[in-house]
Amino acid sequence: MKIPQAWIAPDWPAPARVKSIITTRHGGVSSGACASFNLGLRCDDDLAAVRANRTRLAQYLPQTPRWLHQVHGATVVAADTLESESDADASIARNAGTVCAVMIADCMPVLLCDDQGSVVAAAHAGWRGLSSGVIENTIRAMNVDAARLLAYLGPAIGPAAFEVGADVRDAFVNHDTAAAVAFKPQRADKWLADLFTLGRQRLAACGVRRVYGGTDCTVSDPQRFFSYRRDKTTGRMAALIWLSGD
Repeated sequence: MKIPQAWIAPDWPAPARVKSIITTRHGGVSSGACASFNLGLRCDDDLAAVRANRTRLAQYLPQTPRWLHQVHGATVVAADTLESESDADASIARNAGTVCAVMIADCMPVLLCDDQGSVVAAAHAGWRGLSSGVIENTIRAMNVDAARLLAYLGPAIGPAAFEVGADVRDAFVNHDTAAAVAFKPQRADKWLADLFTLGRQRLAACGVRRVYGGTDCTVSDPQRFFSYRRDKTTGRMAALIWLSGD
């Protein structure tokens, strides 16, 4: 089934049985600050509207997504056996039809698969999760040679919009001095951080060389994307990945 034109079909050379979607703010029934395709139940939105949006999403998926209770950490769970929301920021799946999902509104979604189409994963990588090792933990849980993995970086707060303090810079540079290139001095004790570069560095350090995406800024495009940094009260989009039964 063809997804709505306003949504994102990741452009990456994943195996044919790897399916992925990233929603935008278009195509739903929510109103106000969460207009229109808000998928987050914990936003300032009418729950009936959110459930209607999730029902619309379901028509493009083989199963109900295995939603997570995201806590900006580095815990990874097995979506195949997940029966209810768990405190985690990434999930993996090996069974056909199991949909891994993360919600986003500035934090970077990282979709992963292997080149044989045997395992997929979705990670929610804001600066806290990224610096805590959510990418490394996800790759470890996938349990395949990292050289066989492909990654796609979805919409996130871009390098011209993400102002952070020295504590954020230190969290990355103290781990790897090469991370300094992802921070541009802005003003006293403030830096502009490039999540996409930081994500690519973490992936490369794990041995993942085939990385795609990483161009869409949520903050600078209010027509397409929700952004917590920009609006505070806002909806949530979703990045989803699964294996078909083919």
